[in-house]
Amino acid sequence: MKAMDMGNRVSLAGALMALALATPALATPASAQDAKIDKNIDMAGAEARAAATVAKMSPEEKAAITHGIMALPFGPGVTLPAGAIIGAGYVPGVPRLDIPALTETDASLGVAYVGGLRHDGATGLPSGLAQAATWNPDVLRAGGAMIGSEARAKGFNVLLAGGANLMRDPRNGRTFEYLSEDPLLTGTLVGAAINGIQSNHIISTIKHFALNGQETARKEVDSRISEAAARESDLLAFQIGIEKGQPGSVMCAYNLVNGDHACDSDWLLNTVLKKDWGWKGFVMSDWGAVPGLQTALHGLDQQSGAQLDRKVYFDKPLLEAAAKDKTYAARLDDMARRVLTAIYASGIDVNPVKPGGTIDFKANSEVALETARQGIVLLRNRGNALPLAKTAKSIVVIGGGANTGVLSGGGSSQVQSEGGPSGMVSLGGDSPFAALMAENYQRSVPLKEIKSMAPGAKVAFRDGFTVSEAAEQARRADVAIVFATKWSTEGIDQADLSLPRGQDALIEAVAAANPNTIVVLETGNPVAMPWLDKTAAVIEAWYPGTRGADAITGVLFGETNPSGRLPVTFPASENQLPRKKIDGFAEYEANFIGEVPEARGKLKADYDIEGSDVGYRWFARKGATALFPFGFGLSYTSYASSGLRVNGLKASFTVANTGQRLGAEVAQLYLVSRAGKPIRRLVGFQRVPLAAGAKQAVNLAIDPRLLADWSDKGWTMPAGTYGFALGTDAEHVGPAVTVRFAARHWKG
Repeated sequence: MKAMDMGNRVSLAGALMALALATPALATPASAQDAKIDKNIDMAGAEARAAATVAKMSPEEKAAITHGIMALPFGPGVTLPAGAIIGAGYVPGVPRLDIPALTETDASLGVAYVGGLRHDGATGLPSGLAQAATWNPDVLRAGGAMIGSEARAKGFNVLLAGGANLMRDPRNGRTFEYLSEDPLLTGTLVGAAINGIQSNHIISTIKHFALNGQETARKEVDSRISEAAARESDLLAFQIGIEKGQPGSVMCAYNLVNGDHACDSDWLLNTVLKKDWGWKGFVMSDWGAVPGLQTALHGLDQQSGAQLDRKVYFDKPLLEAAAKDKTYAARLDDMARRVLTAIYASGIDVNPVKPGGTIDFKANSEVALETARQGIVLLRNRGNALPLAKTAKSIVVIGGGANTGVLSGGGSSQVQSEGGPSGMVSLGGDSPFAALMAENYQRSVPLKEIKSMAPGAKVAFRDGFTVSEAAEQARRADVAIVFATKWSTEGIDQADLSLPRGQDALIEAVAAANPNTIVVLETGNPVAMPWLDKTAAVIEAWYPGTRGADAITGVLFGETNPSGRLPVTFPASENQLPRKKIDGFAEYEANFIGEVPEARGKLKADYDIEGSDVGYRWFARKGATALFPFGFGLSYTSYASSGLRVNGLKASFTVANTGQRLGAEVAQLYLVSRAGKPIRRLVGFQRVPLAAGAKQAVNLAIDPRLLADWSDKGWTMPAGTYGFALGTDAEHVGPAVTVRFAARHWKG
């Protein structure tokens, strides 16, 4: 493993402290691309079976499946139960009734390495943002199926995946894990990913329910928002995702919502999720997110990682309450029934998992590679600087650990491939989590791939630590490729949108020395680009996963025509955001697992500022121009869309490739006016692959909830004329086509 020298923050030894225990190398079923996806889960049949089983259970057996431990051997004398696997969690089963134990692992990007306690390796998908930048549900479904197959082979039957929180602030430390700022795009894609995961006969969650918008004091911050705004934005994303993916479990969040902990919110869990949406699965808590026994009455079904809470509430306290109170007794039955419904619907009882399966890492890496290819976004290409010619004579590659690997995001979603990371950068300090919270670089080396792609070129590398040296090398080369990175992690928000470690100044100097400067961004969040106009080209590669270098060089040299589109707005500055800073960022230390007691009751995130106008909708409302708008992305070919027709809730049009290369357009349909007032909402999209000169008809169904507002406990569409337009992104739309709708109100 190659240590990366990054000044005082380097501590390879500190990072290695986490690698205390190892498990045998494991491996899984062949590529998940071959997995059959069951879209018709028999939830009613599973619920009936669950009710019959609950009738046979003792109170102690019911309670046993409503709480679990964090499955890590931490603390003096701590031993894992028989059957538990090192991972995120373990919930015992009931052998007498053939109820399997639940073995749980993180996360949406691959089977997590659990802070260095597993050495068996896993395939790392690109970050959630990269996946969403494909705008392709099929890619998300294949990725989910692949991760699910690896989880199953390692002995896990619950995957803590399905991140569906909207990006209310691009500085959120977990932005890289999530998908987008739009409810339709997020809901559609997360539903596809969940569908793929559960095709392996395991349970997937959808998380973190809900309005989990920051990491700073994440257990104390109170997300304040009106019901209407919540229903039209974050909750709609979850609702669509649940409808499309049918996850067995919903994981509630750390934060408070309108004064109540998300895992103790009767409104969120009982009224919205179970009553209004009719959802039949079980709600599990996030680890250490349960404030008390009353959460059972307020809709929580399972206490996860219970040793992180002040008390195991769903054991003896729940049994004692159920023995005295019929309300608690009925809830205990319902809690057990919901857990069993998910078990039976997913089939994990009749398709038991077993550690030691065979993983075809080579085949699975192709899933990661295709995701990365489709997710890379070309942001700038002055004078067709890209694609680069393979016959280039001299190339200098600068910065970003490009001689080591590609960056990945940190926290519970961290994935390490076979052999571990190629480089790690510790946060340092004496925190017990310092070794766990380390920058990891995947074993996919851009410098190596660039040399392979341009075998006749003289390719040099400079780390970029000395700006003058890097600029001098750039001056001597035909092409300068600067790799710029910005690490993000669970538990820590970002202060601003700048690149760290002086990289903005580095890019500025290199671009001044060589006008043919290409910037490759590996970031988990949008970033500002004060140097943008001085560069020849910029690509956003995000955290590109196990095969990231292959995907990046394929785009740089034209083997892949970039087709990614931004799933999140890139602001020109923080001043364009609803909040100039993350709430409490300056006052309270971010917490990874611990709490910030001094923030309790004081820290309120006011989401009513933007309400349901998240991201591009906020920019449209304010008339602001983004650095790069939602939906933006360039290509090596050109496209044209025409013939838009809207008939009721159906739209049709034609997309044509008017250029000289094979490519893929992302057709985007927006609502641009309603009842005489301007509005901007994505109401339909489709990725359309096209050969040069080809065209294709596109038909989209429009979800009426995207045209409506929430009021009076239901959805309301005002009578009037609605305008629809095709857009190349959220800021650039074509002529509107209008349709008149009568007033409509319905429950939802």
